[in-house]
Amino acid sequence: MMEKPVHARSLSCRQLPDPVCVGACSCSEGGIFPLCQDMCAAEATASLLQVEETFSACLARIDALILKPLLQAEPSDPKGKENFKLFLLLNDLFQALWNLTEENYRILKQKCSTSESFCIQDIYTVWKGDLFLSLYIRYFVTFANYVVVHGFEHATKSKSEAWKDHKAVLKQFLTDFTSETSMSLALYTVLHKPIRDHIEQYILLLTKLHEVLKEGSEKTVVTSAIKEYVKLQSFISQVLDEACFTKSLWKSLGYKFTDMLCVPERRLLEDSKNLPISASTNRSDRILLFDDVLVLIQGNSFQSFDLKLVWVDENCREKSAPGMYGLRIITPEETFFLFAKDPQMKAVWQWKLNQAVRQALNGKRDFPLWGKTGEGTEPPSCRFFTYVFRLEGKFKSASYEGEWHWGKPHGKGTLKWRDGRNHVGDFKEGLEHGFGICLVPRQSEDRYDCYKCHWYEGKMRGYGICEYGNDMVYKGYFKDNVRQGFGILEKFSAEHPFKYTGQWENDKKNGYGVWEDKDRGERYIGTWLDDHKHGQGIVVTQSGVCYQRTFHADKMVGSGILLLEDDSVYEGNFTEDLTFVGKGKLSFANGFILEGTFTNKSGQGLQMHGTLNTSNEQLDDRITKAQLGLEEFPVEKRWKGIYDQFLEFIHSGCKEETEESFTGFHIQTSKELRKSQEYLFCQRGTEDVSWKIEDILEDLVQHQGLESLQSYLEKALKSSLHPLGKLLKALAIAFQATYSGIGANRHLLTMAQEEVKYYAKKIWEFYQGLLHLALEQKGQLPAKCMDEDTSDQKACNVVLPLILPCFYPELFMLYMLYHEREDDLYCQGIMDLSLFPDIKLLEFLDVQKHLWPLKDLTLTTNQRQSLIKDKCFLSATECLQKLITTVDPREKLVILQKTYEEIESTVSRVVDKDYKLPMDDLLPLLMYVVSRAKIQHLGAEIHLIRDLMEPTNRGGLYDFLLTALESCYEHIRRIRLHQRENCHVTHSS
Repeated sequence: MMEKPVHARSLSCRQLPDPVCVGACSCSEGGIFPLCQDMCAAEATASLLQVEETFSACLARIDALILKPLLQAEPSDPKGKENFKLFLLLNDLFQALWNLTEENYRILKQKCSTSESFCIQDIYTVWKGDLFLSLYIRYFVTFANYVVVHGFEHATKSKSEAWKDHKAVLKQFLTDFTSETSMSLALYTVLHKPIRDHIEQYILLLTKLHEVLKEGSEKTVVTSAIKEYVKLQSFISQVLDEACFTKSLWKSLGYKFTDMLCVPERRLLEDSKNLPISASTNRSDRILLFDDVLVLIQGNSFQSFDLKLVWVDENCREKSAPGMYGLRIITPEETFFLFAKDPQMKAVWQWKLNQAVRQALNGKRDFPLWGKTGEGTEPPSCRFFTYVFRLEGKFKSASYEGEWHWGKPHGKGTLKWRDGRNHVGDFKEGLEHGFGICLVPRQSEDRYDCYKCHWYEGKMRGYGICEYGNDMVYKGYFKDNVRQGFGILEKFSAEHPFKYTGQWENDKKNGYGVWEDKDRGERYIGTWLDDHKHGQGIVVTQSGVCYQRTFHADKMVGSGILLLEDDSVYEGNFTEDLTFVGKGKLSFANGFILEGTFTNKSGQGLQMHGTLNTSNEQLDDRITKAQLGLEEFPVEKRWKGIYDQFLEFIHSGCKEETEESFTGFHIQTSKELRKSQEYLFCQRGTEDVSWKIEDILEDLVQHQGLESLQSYLEKALKSSLHPLGKLLKALAIAFQATYSGIGANRHLLTMAQEEVKYYAKKIWEFYQGLLHLALEQKGQLPAKCMDEDTSDQKACNVVLPLILPCFYPELFMLYMLYHEREDDLYCQGIMDLSLFPDIKLLEFLDVQKHLWPLKDLTLTTNQRQSLIKDKCFLSATECLQKLITTVDPREKLVILQKTYEEIESTVSRVVDKDYKLPMDDLLPLLMYVVSRAKIQHLGAEIHLIRDLMEPTNRGGLYDFLLTALESCYEHIRRIRLHQRENCHVTHSS
């Protein structure tokens, strides 16, 4: 520490004049506080003027006799040059302080010469207090920096001619200056003692003014100003003490430590030599606490820890020696302990450490430095900072910028490695946790793999999208950094494009999945093992050929069934290019069957040794319409990876922060992913509030009634933010991957139909799971579980009609393909019947004449009744045509019922009484309406309604009407129009 300064005072600084007599004052309306007439305002102003005049003159002499000579003596050595830069800054602040004093002195003096009334606002040390305090603080901080680097010692060693008479110059300022007085100490004193004395005079003047003021706003303002100047005094004392303390440390340490640790702004706050404390495991000989770093010195080496990333835990959990009291010090990569011999010493170190950390985080020191005006004794545990990891570990050499909590990345942040990797996202307790985006450079390529997914304890887990640098994209689930569960891998490049939708295990295709080879125009539906087709599989080709085989490591083994586009069916062994080989049976569309051994020799074509059976007239529908995959791929084992994620979400308690990790498969593009993250991390709008998890669970309890439940489920299933809506979206993606495009093959109809029904069942189960959880959280007892039949009925009645629109295009296409031949015959029958006029058609269909609505046949000029078409039963016809406007089997049945009612209403009008149609009358009339409605694909419509109608409707009116419609369809399909010639004769006449 610097030796004690000599007692000195500025020779030119006069004593403060006798206190002025100041009377009471009152507050004016404008906020200016005029002094009352009984106060000698002129004397108060004169006192300030006199103090400022004396101080300004003192500064002028210091500038001329001290600073200017020093400025002319610029050193040539590197250390001296650095110190000289600091001295230039000190000189600039000295000039600013002098200018501020001169400026305010001139303003006040002008006021005194032009005005006889004064107010407190004229005392600029009060109303310009912040400006004065700021400048004084900056000056003394810079002054202390110059002290720390031994600036005055270097300055007094200058060889400049201007310094030959320096002792004589200093004697003009210091009364106690002797030849033995250190020149550096004298210079140190000259540049701070007059300024500190001047602040003391400010305080004395304001104190005298305060004493004569009465209680009021004026006195409050003056009181506040006095407190700030007193704080400034304390601040200056502490700043200079810290500077001397730090300067002494640099003297005591060797050059190695000083060169590496000494910077002008750094201050020593505590030293274990002064306040004993030791580190755990004997890792240091000395502990130094600076205002920006904590330093542990051992031998010739040291470790420094940035205070912004130091956490102090008083609850030391490490066993210490008897009589020792510990503090746990936590840093990003190291944790160690400090031990004191008594609790008081521990408390002092803890307090100083916490104060230093808090002030380092604030980026400024307290005012005063160690007063009671700090923002709190405890620094925040959550912080934002940048740090480069240096020790071995997954983050070695990585730079982390982001939020911290107790020494670990925690919150949002960015990791960057030197090799180009980076990770942006959420962290928890030092590991990636939550949503994150990770870029990984590909070796020997100027491309990156981009992972946008959810992380759990440092590893990818949950839903994510990976855009690989080789033009492939994976959308699906991860676990422990590998693809696991349901996912889609697609390659978009022109070379060998493909798409896989299905199950993954340990980063490989395993389980049930669908592969589409876009080059070959093929789709494989079946099981996989370690990235190979393995087990039962169905292959559908773009040409309409479909076959089912057993695969082993991508190779076909054993016999299979091959369904050709001309309705021929081959059962036996065949090659990859679909050439028959070995024993097999070929059934032709005309009913002939060829059975035997097939060979295919080069140049000789296909040869066969066997028998040809021509006894069958036509091929059995059970063969031509054979349904594949039903036994090989049980519906409950398809898409298990989707169901597992949603089930795990429910079992985990439906926590909102994990929802997207489990149920995120509604997101299919990076743009959607960004929107989704904005939804997760930002305040939600009013439209989305109802789909927060807590609101969802609350609404489930409120909507248990049937009508209310149907309305609620309809909204939930349409929403991309509701878990049930997300599940439906994922299932729709899987369904389209299987049955759309190339997969539209009639041999997959039953597979698709039972899959849609199973979707409804699983969605109902997940609804029940959510409701069960909601009731449990409200402390209510869930209702008894339904038996399987009741649950299936609920799924069919409530859920199936709501989800069917998502699957209807692909499903109805399969129905159309399956019934294509029958519908073609039906359409031919419709075309033939359309040639008949109304009366001829009624007659042809054997409709009773007393039921003919002849009154509806309105004639115009030159028309004959026998030639009118499309006028009878018009309302019923138009009603039946609405059958194709809806996808809901329930609504289709309602339309059929209304058609029946329209027919009955027309007949009642014709016979002029209520008339209930017997079956013998209904069928001809309904056939007439059907022939006039001309509905395409009626066979597909009828069978879709039959397959998907509610079980409760079987055997009732709807079932009866559907049976009647089916009879009409079959009759039209088989009709033989022997009267067609009569029809033509009628037209010609």
